[in-house]
Amino acid sequence: MAPLAVTACTATTALGAGLAAQRDALHERRGGLRRNDLPGLSLECWIGRVEGLEEAVLPPALGAWESRNHRLAWKALHQDGFAEAAAEAVARHGADRVAVVVGTSTSSIGETEHAYARMDDGRFPPAMAALRVHNPHALSDFVRLASGARGPCMTIATACSSSAKVFAHAARLLQAGAAEAAIVGGVDTLCGSVLFGFNALQLVSATPCRPFDARRDGLSLGEGGGFALLEREDAAPRALAWLAGYGESSDAHHMSTPHPQGLGARLAMQAALARAGLAPSRIGYLNMHGTATPANDAVEAQAVAALFPRELHAGSTKGWTGHTLGAAGIVESAFALLALREGELPGILNSQVPDPACGPQVNFDNARRSIDYAMNNAFGFGGNNCSLVFGRA
Repeated sequence: MAPLAVTACTATTALGAGLAAQRDALHERRGGLRRNDLPGLSLECWIGRVEGLEEAVLPPALGAWESRNHRLAWKALHQDGFAEAAAEAVARHGADRVAVVVGTSTSSIGETEHAYARMDDGRFPPAMAALRVHNPHALSDFVRLASGARGPCMTIATACSSSAKVFAHAARLLQAGAAEAAIVGGVDTLCGSVLFGFNALQLVSATPCRPFDARRDGLSLGEGGGFALLEREDAAPRALAWLAGYGESSDAHHMSTPHPQGLGARLAMQAALARAGLAPSRIGYLNMHGTATPANDAVEAQAVAALFPRELHAGSTKGWTGHTLGAAGIVESAFALLALREGELPGILNSQVPDPACGPQVNFDNARRSIDYAMNNAFGFGGNNCSLVFGRA
């Protein structure tokens, strides 16, 4: 594929707001997980909670969109000059030529939970009957309104691969000529459906998650949001980095368990490399999906070991942020872009005992080296997989 310019990028997680906060925490190996302290959601676990969302309010013009998810979206949009970059793209290309493609797994379902808890005679309280909020597409509509973009508007909801797949969908829109630029990203926030849903699947650890550790026993859930601006090379005023390739697959092995030999994961990584025109040895850093669940980590490590040379530096950043669900793809793409720019390659936080079933590519310690290409993996329920390759500007 022809590479696409990444002309702006931002991320907000439990590590803080904006790329500088992410960079500093990754470098200092300072995690953002804390004991679960969400009001009314008592579950013995650790979470990656974004500070200040409870006190945040949307501007009056956007008050009808009130939700925790939209508060985080607004906060994320206004970091690293992203809102200004998006407005400049809208002015340069025209609002109808800027697409919005955003991923989420639960959108604003937290507000729907609150409304159900306060039902009166079988109806939502009038103040909480916000139909524009109680639907899966709410986030994309909100970002469209907040950014002024009026091009194609799409929501990707493929669980944990959602905001990785937005890059692939946007690439097809740009390459088809349906838009000149695309705002891509994802936002997910913590709520009862998330905490208790994953706990019902016996996937939540009572301790901070330990990706690829021999003693790992489950994930830590987090919330996060991030955005990137994609433009065709001939229309981009500059490039922070390049989207060099993407790969998607759906092995459909099981609703929540990956293919035991990592077939879908390997197909996605191979497709991303093929679109980028790269041999596996050209990848300098791989941000693995690495959720710290026993099955998922072993399967992903097996697929990586079968494809990449042992010198690859691969790690998982979920020990820093928790698993940010539908936002994991964009958050960890931002981490891959930081690795390209800064030359600091994150390892794994909290893990101490290497799993002998995982290959030599998996590194617990950070490393420093200049790299030309980085890959990000995001794998969702139902075997819905996406891998992205980014190139240094």
